[in-house]
Amino acid sequence: MAAKRRTRALVFAALGDATRLSLVAKLCGRRPYSISQLTQGSKLTRQAITKHLRVLESAGIVHSVRKGRESRFEFDPQPIERIQQYLDFVSEQWEQALSRLKSFVGD
Repeated sequence: MAAKRRTRALVFAALGDATRLSLVAKLCGRRPYSISQLTQGSKLTRQAITKHLRVLESAGIVHSVRKGRESRFEFDPQPIERIQQYLDFVSEQWEQALSRLKSFVGD
């Protein structure tokens, strides 16, 4: 259970940055991007983009594939899907708690 909490915390932390959210949005197109392609149109350096990609990679949200001299990054939806399932579970717990509170207060 502690390992799952740590994994969730990594995903939430990785997504808690506007630049990383922007990178995830680009990578959701299901095609791999090089760091050069991800840097285009950004004021960030290749090094800054690489740093953000490494955070996303450590959370499992992206992974890199070596193609020649270049690394290409791809989106992996599984960590986000697991977070969605977790949020659905928490939401259901809150709905049940609120329902019990309403029943208690209504009596």
